[in-house]
Amino acid sequence: MSLPDSDRELVTAELGRDPTQTEAALFENLWSEHCAYRSSRPLLSAFSSDGEQVVVGPGDDAAVVRLPDNDGDADEETYITMGIESHNHPSYVDPYDGAATGVGGIVRDTLSMGAYPIALADSLYFGGFDREHTRYLLDGVVEGISDYGNAIGVPTVAGSVEFHDDYEGNPLVNVACVGLLDEERLVTAEAQQPGNKLVLVGNATGRDGLGGASFASEDLAEDAETEDRPAVQVGDPYSEKLLIEANEDLIDGDLVQSARDLGAAGLGGASSELVAKGGLGARIELERVHQREPNMNPLEIVLAESQERMCYEVRPEDVDGVAAIAEKYDLGCSVIGEVTDGNYVCTFEGETVVDVPAEFLADGAPMNDLDTVEPEQPQRDRPDIDLAPAFEAVVSAPNTASKRWVYRQYDHEVGARTALRPGDDAAVMAIREAGTGLAISSGAVPAWTDCAPYDGARAVALENATNLAAKGATPLAAVDCLNGGNPEKPDVYGRFTAIVDGLADMCRDLSVPVVGGNVSLYNDSVAGPIPPTPTLAMVGAKAGYDAPEAALDGAGILLLVGEGSDALGGSELLAQVGGSDQFPTLPANASDVVSTLAEVADDDATLAVHDVSNGGLAVTLAEMVTEDIGADVAVDDLVTLFEETPGRAVVETTDPDAVEAAFEDVAPVRTLGEATPDGTLSLSVGGDNLAVEAAEIASLRDVLEAELD
Repeated sequence: MSLPDSDRELVTAELGRDPTQTEAALFENLWSEHCAYRSSRPLLSAFSSDGEQVVVGPGDDAAVVRLPDNDGDADEETYITMGIESHNHPSYVDPYDGAATGVGGIVRDTLSMGAYPIALADSLYFGGFDREHTRYLLDGVVEGISDYGNAIGVPTVAGSVEFHDDYEGNPLVNVACVGLLDEERLVTAEAQQPGNKLVLVGNATGRDGLGGASFASEDLAEDAETEDRPAVQVGDPYSEKLLIEANEDLIDGDLVQSARDLGAAGLGGASSELVAKGGLGARIELERVHQREPNMNPLEIVLAESQERMCYEVRPEDVDGVAAIAEKYDLGCSVIGEVTDGNYVCTFEGETVVDVPAEFLADGAPMNDLDTVEPEQPQRDRPDIDLAPAFEAVVSAPNTASKRWVYRQYDHEVGARTALRPGDDAAVMAIREAGTGLAISSGAVPAWTDCAPYDGARAVALENATNLAAKGATPLAAVDCLNGGNPEKPDVYGRFTAIVDGLADMCRDLSVPVVGGNVSLYNDSVAGPIPPTPTLAMVGAKAGYDAPEAALDGAGILLLVGEGSDALGGSELLAQVGGSDQFPTLPANASDVVSTLAEVADDDATLAVHDVSNGGLAVTLAEMVTEDIGADVAVDDLVTLFEETPGRAVVETTDPDAVEAAFEDVAPVRTLGEATPDGTLSLSVGGDNLAVEAAEIASLRDVLEAELD
């Protein structure tokens, strides 16, 4: 890419001269779609980000949310940070390093707020699993996440893996991070005072990742895997671990006035945005930046996206203290300049190469006014299906199959906070400082938003909230990663607009503030645009850390709570057998359904809870049975077994009357059957019967492991 003529004219008019080469490159990157959200920012006002629990909302490196205090002995309020990033294009070009540096970037966003990272959640989207290239990408991405996350000691506890043909030329890697801090440790990315020094701490700057922001703002070409490799950063998790610990010491010592991690657009992006947020400027001497490659020019120093680097605003009297901590952890440290009242200025060996208003550089990009085409609604064209082959096809589909092959590679117990591990509806982290269990759910279902972008996005929000409620947690806040294709295509932009509105509307209905996020557009390739994909990472809170698991206990009655729908649109069943249908109708009182489910899940009589989503009730039940405990279940018809209306759950309880009483005037409750001691799922569907042993179900669901091990 290069700076478009229309942008160059605006820059020239503002500066009163032609931009220098370094200035033009800075504007190209910071005014790119990836950094400036030129096509999406006009839509983001649809989200509500307010709430008494919100301490820092959108616009910083990460959001900050106040946790409820269930301990009663806490001297200070306990906060968490929430952030989410996409590393889509890099993960196609270099799946290992692309995914690894996505983890590193979101962890540093957490550090810049003064928080210690305690949990990761990754949501991954690939093309058809039957394709060799998909399996190559999946293997590399999972290894990159695993190696980086495990090495830095941050557990990966939640996420999702989805397959859809339209990701073949452009996979998505969305990574969320949760951090922990208290009110005394909070730092922001807003520069505080002229005269303070700008200090660069971390790895030396090289030439890797040059132009990464602009690269992320264009469609992937057919030769991207070879031609765009220089735009992909290379991570060093061991340096990141040292940076995490050094950041803790810096915060403990009250040595940091503001901070920003070096991500998109490198030093130029981090430092200009830092001072712009404070309404200030900076003067930076680029030759003072510690470098690992010889003869780097100013453009390379400003824009390189070398990893494991942080920019700190530091009081002059604290510079030596920062340098001492950097030396303690064997990290590079450069005093590169200072905060000023003037422009954002960069010099190189005495020559001024950048002299622009910081606010104009960071926030002056014009917004795009794009045409939209309303998405069409699917028609009903249901195929004839038989119980046994349909059950086998859906339960063994890669989307509904076990993801154990993925999450077993992640260290999910490091840090000793993981109370409920991956593989359930949501992870639960023990926040002992507040006596609070923090539930985490992350993901989206592209088949839903491909079928019906608006209602599918509403369903994604409801599905994540239901995951939390199934573990007894009340939703607290969310961050989103909005992925779409080329917004210059009216049909693509219309579908993207619909997912934004759908996600915003359901989060508002659930009273869940969306406190931050990320937008990734131009996810097009020679294979076409991706499905509009609104990844949502949502957290919920509960008193204590105990939660009912999804696996059956064996001593209870099985109930289905929540309103179903006579629609199969977006379902795994139709993906397997063909046909089309309208998307399910979602409950009008979603907030009441979610809060009631959370209460029921926390009741002493509740033995197991598992939400109904991908693959419908068939997959929910298949996932609940174990080698020792089965279930005897009867439903009216095949639609009831396979439709995927979210906001429902199977509850195993010893007190069904109490569950019915709790859901009175909220949602219907029907008895499905009971748990059995034989390890067999016995289904009666209308006049058809099917019995499947747990071992056979496990074999059906072992698709990923069978192909990839």
